Amino acid sequence: MNSVLEQAPHKANASNIARHLTEAITSGHFAVGDLLPTELELCKHYGASRYTVRAALAELQQFGLVSRRKNVGTRVVSAKPRAAFRPSLASVDDLVQFGEEHLRVVQSVATETIHGDLAKELGCGDGTSWLRISTLRMVEGEDAMPIGWTDVYIDPAYAEIEELVKASPGALISSLIEERYDRQIAEIQQEVRAFTITDEVLASRLQVQSGASALKIVRRYFDAEGELFEVSVSVHPADRFSVSMRLRR
Repeated sequence: MNSVLEQAPHKANASNIARHLTEAITSGHFAVGDLLPTELELCKHYGASRYTVRAALAELQQFGLVSRRKNVGTRVVSAKPRAAFRPSLASVDDLVQFGEEHLRVVQSVATETIHGDLAKELGCGDGTSWLRISTLRMVEGEDAMPIGWTDVYIDPAYAEIEELVKASPGALISSLIEERYDRQIAEIQQEVRAFTITDEVLASRLQVQSGASALKIVRRYFDAEGELFEVSVSVHPADRFSVSMRLRR
């Protein structure tokens, strides 16, 4: 491993890894034409999952710094990133913005046929069948407070993900799908809007009064063929969640 990578970033998310590798490339430690370390080597070095490393490399590719070819590797093609100004959403961890102190508690798992307004919200056809995994996100501690309720809809063919979710409460379901089925996320569409909690059951689960203000976040996950294979709908009481973004050139 190149000496420039000896000091790995403190938090090994995709954005930090991409930034660290970008510095290694722009400083000349990896010259144009060089191959970067393999995905497995980067995973071991950064203590990150293969999904996170792939997301970081995808960000380098978007900046025009590297090219990637199967059975060849990731090669440096430019020492200067393309001039661009855009939010970096390469890391699903960054997108979701939940820290390690938040625990996911599975509430129910069921196959559901989607109709009407919910089908429109999910962006799927009326009558589509999904496996719905409902979870609470909690702040750990004796006085645990729920910070959000999430319904995740996935292909019923991925039914065994239920056990993986219960066994790995800190892992993202999208990451579990990729690791188990090698189905990679190519695009995520996210909508954030104001929402009023009127459902009495949901209000009770979130420990708020009916009529409380909240944020609703809908995320749609697409693969490289543009096929929708996961949708998450999260509701967060307004006083327990905020969305932040850092824009860099």
